[in-house]
Amino acid sequence: MSEITRVPLQPVAKGSLTKIWLGVIAAVLVGSGVAYATRYKGVEIETVKAGTGASPTKSDVALINYVGRLANGKEFDRGERAVLPLETVIPGFSEGLAKMQKGGKYKVEIPAALAYGAQEQRNPQTGAVEIPANSDLVFEIELLDFKSRAEVEAQMRMMQQLQQQ
Repeated sequence: MSEITRVPLQPVAKGSLTKIWLGVIAAVLVGSGVAYATRYKGVEIETVKAGTGASPTKSDVALINYVGRLANGKEFDRGERAVLPLETVIPGFSEGLAKMQKGGKYKVEIPAALAYGAQEQRNPQTGAVEIPANSDLVFEIELLDFKSRAEVEAQMRMMQQLQQQ
């Protein structure tokens, strides 16, 4: 016959149970915070040269100089005096532009979730993959100017009228 070894349980000290539950709750909150931080990282903006005045909104059209690179430094795109409606670019790009001021130069790091996500981007002429799936992107952007979409459309109508005369 086997013998059972008994271990006497010590009574829980007064207030210890509360401390245990607080510890469990803290561990769960820290764990979920870490999971959230690794799942979603926002756009990071570094000001290289400060601009002045207001910032564009998502309904504006921006005039910029930019260089786009993968996180490893490989350049995939470049533009001089590029005209970009903020509502037509990737979410991280418009989010970054909305925090810039005219005349400023910025370095913007965009996580893949706010760029192209799991979709790779190919060069339309060659078919080569320019931006692999799940790539974080880094842009150097100089915000030259911006106008509301209504202002841009009014200017275009005026130019068309001048050309017709």
